[in-house]
Amino acid sequence: MDTNEPLIQIASRSGKKLSRRGILSTGVVAGIATAFALPAVAQMAATPKGKSQTAQDKKNDITVLNSGLYYEHQAIWAYNFAAGKLTNTAVGKAVLAVATVNLTDHQAHRDVLSRAISSLGGTPVKAEASYDLSAYIQKGEGNIDSDVNIAKLALALEVDAAIAYTFEAAKLKTPALITAGASIGTNEAAHATAIRAAFKSLGVDLAIVPASFFNPNTRSAWILKV
Repeated sequence: MDTNEPLIQIASRSGKKLSRRGILSTGVVAGIATAFALPAVAQMAATPKGKSQTAQDKKNDITVLNSGLYYEHQAIWAYNFAAGKLTNTAVGKAVLAVATVNLTDHQAHRDVLSRAISSLGGTPVKAEASYDLSAYIQKGEGNIDSDVNIAKLALALEVDAAIAYTFEAAKLKTPALITAGASIGTNEAAHATAIRAAFKSLGVDLAIVPASFFNPNTRSAWILKV
């Protein structure tokens, strides 16, 4: 497979159904949609009536949102890159099914964050040509040498995204942006849960939801080591 070919194109070419019903019918639980009733971008960047948003608050929110946008770019790149490494086996197809849904969500996150940053007068951080995921591989939290290890790598990235949004959303000064950030964080947690559900459906004996929270203290419970 061409590692530069977009994941959606690879999935479509393989003849796989990309609908949530199609994914569920194979026994793989899909990630839930990004549209957690996110408010319009103009509303997200607006402050409550009677209150004014200082230049410092805007600068703060732009920095926080760009931090989230950086990791959305990273996730999009990682899913597209990993797609070229997946095999055409049942396991590879199952991983691709979940990855395709997750990728669509990350692209929606990217678009919402970019528009919100622009509406605040900021410049959205641009996607890089590639991203270094070697730290995860060195820690045994996934790899790109097999379908299973690619899924484990995706799981580690989604877990860290869910944890990061928990902390980053709390730093925002605009109420509607806090809600939007929390909604995206919830979606990232759903992605991690969907990947674990895929392992379960493939016969791995594990708890789909291994802990009550996503935070640094429970991270090891969610991660699957190589």
